Amino acid sequence: MSYESVIGIEVHVELLTRSKMFCMCSVEFGAPPNSQVCPVCLGMPGVLPVINKRAVEFVIMTGLALNGKISNWSKLDRKNYFYPDLPKNYQISQYDLPIAVGGFLEIELDGTKKRIGITRVHIEEDTGKNLHPEGASYSHVDFNRCGVPLMEIVSEPDMRSPEEAHEYLQKLKAILEYLEVSDCNMEEGSLRAEANVSLRPAGSSEYGTKTEIKNVNSFKGVQKALEYEIERQREVISSNGTVVQETRMWDEERGITVGMRSKEEAHDYRYFPEPDLVPVAVDEPWVEEVRKRLPELPRARRQRFVTEYGIPEYDAGVLTASRAVADYYEECVRNGAEPKGASNWVMGDLQFLVREAGVDITACKIIPENLAAMLKLIDDGTISGKIAKTVFKEMFTTGKAPAEIVRERGLQQITDEEKVGEIIDKVIRENPEPVESYRRGKTKALAFLVGQVMKATRGKANPRLVNKMLEKKLS
Repeated sequence: MSYESVIGIEVHVELLTRSKMFCMCSVEFGAPPNSQVCPVCLGMPGVLPVINKRAVEFVIMTGLALNGKISNWSKLDRKNYFYPDLPKNYQISQYDLPIAVGGFLEIELDGTKKRIGITRVHIEEDTGKNLHPEGASYSHVDFNRCGVPLMEIVSEPDMRSPEEAHEYLQKLKAILEYLEVSDCNMEEGSLRAEANVSLRPAGSSEYGTKTEIKNVNSFKGVQKALEYEIERQREVISSNGTVVQETRMWDEERGITVGMRSKEEAHDYRYFPEPDLVPVAVDEPWVEEVRKRLPELPRARRQRFVTEYGIPEYDAGVLTASRAVADYYEECVRNGAEPKGASNWVMGDLQFLVREAGVDITACKIIPENLAAMLKLIDDGTISGKIAKTVFKEMFTTGKAPAEIVRERGLQQITDEEKVGEIIDKVIRENPEPVESYRRGKTKALAFLVGQVMKATRGKANPRLVNKMLEKKLS
């Protein structure tokens, strides 16, 4: 029997506020364990939480960016469960009345566009972190993360393949970065994705039994975990077994999912309204005020790049996938760089060096003005494209301006026809066989002769001038 996978994703996003959700404790990452806590986030008796307005605005902003409806009235709820990293024995979250409902996110895969529905966007607080020293018979707990503002984005089960899930996460991360509501750093736990997956007979409208996959620390990991879990469920069903509704953990080293516990239902958490917090009332003026602050989002910016700069859709898609990269590219163009040339260098050489060095483009030593200046040196014939590669690498290492590097290293192109002519005459004398081959109609021999001239000038001769003069002399 042919089966179809049904995938939904829950994304937890740590919001980019300076203080926690219900108290004034810092949210700075990397502080000593239990150094950023107070009676409120530790759940001491008698304390009263206060809602972080900035966090609420971030959820409103995200809901609008995902084409959702902002609720005029919502409330916070207690989600009750017992675990060592939860000192209150309950988590403040939202259950039946979230801040934002509905909406969609459009993905594109293999040239086909598809809308993935958004169920809800709600706010909650993070829990602490259990630490298990290797080889020890005990565990530690760090409560610094308790109370850190979290936003949960729940998708509809509209994805049908691990590739669609990966594309959905990439698009969602780009939107969150454009909104600047989170740094989306998965290594620091700022963005965590949990996937729900089930199988059903192809063509069926009924849902199968789902499993939830946790402990995935990359989007590629989500894709691999889903691929494994889909195959595991297919084997269980094909052998007349029963898929159990459970939470499974992704073991990246072994490339498998492992059962953790039975999947909880909503009633297991005994949700009830948080008695210590007032409801969240969001009127239309507040919504419109937040809407006016929305930046140009990836999809709109992509279309503008195609229209305004005349670059291909592919280039525009790559450049706008990251706000930092798009900002960098646009600053290059504003400084006079030819749009397509700038696109080629940003997508190619710059991205390669940035990835190789393991740095963010915002920390790159090549400022946009200097990349634009280097492209001008190529256009006006001061340096060749080949020499530009050398200049570019030194710019990346030192941060120096391209003109300074060219001057210090004597990399200016040789454009003096008399000087180039002398070198060409020497190459022709020293290579009679390729010269004769070219004159017999074997045009490939010209490339060899051009290469010899470039070698003799250490790449400094103007290639177009060399080609032109060689052809003239050989004819």
